[in-house]
Amino acid sequence: MQNNPHTTLVTPGAPICTESHGGRAKCLQRLVRLDLPVPRTVALSFEAVQRIANGEMPDIAAIVSQFPDDALLCVRPSSEDPDWGGPGAVLNIGMNEDRLRRLSPKLGETAATAIFARFVESFAVDVARLDPDMFDNVKRDGVAGLHDVLQAYEEELEEPFPEALSDQLTAVLKSMARAWDGTSARLLRQAKGAPADAGLGLVVQEMVLGLGQGQCGSGVLQLVDGDTGLPQITGRYLSQSQGRDALEGDKAALYLTKDPRGNSLEELAPKAFAALKNHAAQMREKLREEMQVEFVLEDGNLFILDGVRVARSSRASVRIAVKLAEDGIITKAEALMRVQPRTLSELLHRQISPGAERDVIGRGIAASPGAATGQIVFSANDAQASAARGEACILVRRETTPEDIRGMHAAHAVLTERGGITSHAAVIGRGIGLPCVVGASNMSFNREKKQLVTKDGRIFGEGEIITIDGTRGEVLAGAPKMREAALDDSFQTLMIWADELRDIGIRANADTPEDAKTARNFNAQGIGLCRTEHMFFDPSRLTVMREMIFAASSEDRRAVLERLLPMQRDDFTQLFRIMQGKPVCIRLFDPPLHEFLPTDRAGQRELAEALGLALSDVTRRIEAMSEYNPMLGLRGVRLGVTVPEIYEMQAQAIFEATLDASEDGEPVVPEIMIPLVSAKREVELVKTSIDAVAAAVRMARDRDFTYRLGVMVETPRAALRAAEIAPYCSFLSFGTNDLTQMTYGLSRDDAGRFMSDYVQQGVFREDPFHVLDTEGVGELLKLGADRGRAAQPDITLSICGEHGGNPESIAFCRDAGFDYVSCSPFRVPVARLAAAQLAIASKIR
Repeated sequence: MQNNPHTTLVTPGAPICTESHGGRAKCLQRLVRLDLPVPRTVALSFEAVQRIANGEMPDIAAIVSQFPDDALLCVRPSSEDPDWGGPGAVLNIGMNEDRLRRLSPKLGETAATAIFARFVESFAVDVARLDPDMFDNVKRDGVAGLHDVLQAYEEELEEPFPEALSDQLTAVLKSMARAWDGTSARLLRQAKGAPADAGLGLVVQEMVLGLGQGQCGSGVLQLVDGDTGLPQITGRYLSQSQGRDALEGDKAALYLTKDPRGNSLEELAPKAFAALKNHAAQMREKLREEMQVEFVLEDGNLFILDGVRVARSSRASVRIAVKLAEDGIITKAEALMRVQPRTLSELLHRQISPGAERDVIGRGIAASPGAATGQIVFSANDAQASAARGEACILVRRETTPEDIRGMHAAHAVLTERGGITSHAAVIGRGIGLPCVVGASNMSFNREKKQLVTKDGRIFGEGEIITIDGTRGEVLAGAPKMREAALDDSFQTLMIWADELRDIGIRANADTPEDAKTARNFNAQGIGLCRTEHMFFDPSRLTVMREMIFAASSEDRRAVLERLLPMQRDDFTQLFRIMQGKPVCIRLFDPPLHEFLPTDRAGQRELAEALGLALSDVTRRIEAMSEYNPMLGLRGVRLGVTVPEIYEMQAQAIFEATLDASEDGEPVVPEIMIPLVSAKREVELVKTSIDAVAAAVRMARDRDFTYRLGVMVETPRAALRAAEIAPYCSFLSFGTNDLTQMTYGLSRDDAGRFMSDYVQQGVFREDPFHVLDTEGVGELLKLGADRGRAAQPDITLSICGEHGGNPESIAFCRDAGFDYVSCSPFRVPVARLAAAQLAIASKIR
């Protein structure tokens, strides 16, 4: 067997690796190399197990010969990644009538018969695949109980229980190999990220019984708390037990360390406990990981059965990685690579506790992470009223519009019936850190009755308590236990290390001073997208905005916009001061004007009264401004060309704010971005107008300033014609939300209705609004970047769509030579970590 790499004794020099024998086999070899007290073990490779599944058995006699004649054996799975799971361990292989007679004097008849009965039951259920219910009414205690268990087995299978160790081991190996190849097992591990052809290894290990005279038992120990990541000896130990008995049920386990509440292993077996702690510390240092040690005591002697990576929360994952690096066990780069970017997303928001009961009443798209509980409300006004009363609420809407912004800020979470990953609710939710589930089409939203009706007919009315889990995309009844967000020193340290190693810039999309503060707190390198239209939905400005829309002439519009000018100037001044000299890219007004007009009769009547117009005039004007497809209509730069007064007012507000903010802080160099460009002439016209405003402000203030003008590339034509647009620009920022929408001819607000079907049937590999389509949209990005840079070599390239916070999208932008990505403020830490990991990985390659 020594010359067989597929069935080998685990020794320091044996040809064992994780890719061929699995993680457990490799870990045991490392423990053997550390000279830890590991029971004798034989490892079977992936190939050997696959052969077993196909009916080709290894040399069982050769395997058995590696162990003492009177040894009992156990078999455990060894997959490449422990998270992929595997069939359950089978203990006490080799137990039979003869072994029972020999063990009874040593262990006592009760313990010996219990081992035999346990093995028979395990063999019946896990190997022979019998129904576990067959033992429900069988007495298991003592000799009589063992007889009943054996009799139940033999009656059900109509054959005697196998006595020979070789027969038992053969049956166990066959059963475990075939279980791994089963359809349900394959689908389960694939759901955990395993490839379809993932292999399984097996380890055959000599049993240490954990039963008998003296201090005997089994347990697990780890040196850190898996929830917090702080140093703390945790685990369980159960006297007179085997395997992982100590972790199952409510058995009377002992404390590990001294505890006034009861006996501890430290007191009962101080030498063994001291050795166990030393072994755990040695494993941490040499295996370069926090490990959970599975151990057994037999008459006070310590044996190490296994070591597995400590299961950990998101908070603990960060703290453990940082601590290992600070202790010099791993490098900073390794610490960064060990934390999944999604882990940070969970840290930044409240989450439902892992052990909480989940009464799921609906599902949708997980649009913005985090969880929140509150009373159901069906309008933005009701959400604001709830906030004024200090009551938590969940805003439930068919879909949100810009008019709902204040209600969204007041709510604790948002649920919509329609929408996708880049819908209004999703984008705003991520921007302000608000848990959000969109596209919950398996629930019925009845606004008139103010009710939510679930798929199974349950009704939830206004005021009832529900919980939104924006991380999983689930709606829950009631108020499950929550885990609070946790940003500690370890998080900050990890982010500092990420910034030291990443090689692409990270900015934030921020529309308000609150967004900007969040971006600044997360150390964004500036604002990559400030959407100015949200500033006009404040009630104090909305009436003025509507008055401007109804103005009859250019002069009238300018007169009204003069009243908005100081408000816009204050907005921009606040942003500039918060960002303290960091770049702020302001997108000029983008949405169609009719979005600011009321759609219901009551709102139109109020508007008529406010403007002193006849109701018929108001309704007629609103009807005249309506468009068949407003997102492709009079918006963006088209407004800037046809109604230039809006952009002129905004440019003046930006330049005056630049001077005001620069007086008492770092010099400000604003970036002005023109949206929805598709032609060079559009840029020429707007640039000429803005340059004229800049000259006028310089003259009026008698002070100089600089600014950068650029284009938001959202239309396919802008990407294709980037060579002729770039000479007029300092930067090109690709708005991948609209660019994806226009490339696919697909409404991002409606795509959620069928996107899951498209992905499941292989039409799209992923939702293109969630993961950047590098083949289609990506080709436009590359074309635009290459042509723009060829025409203007020093032009700055970036993306500012929601894809900016996605690790796969960052990888694409980095490879394409983009200067930075911009994403929602709460995704900035995720983007910083992902960018660092990409830089590290590129050096490894």
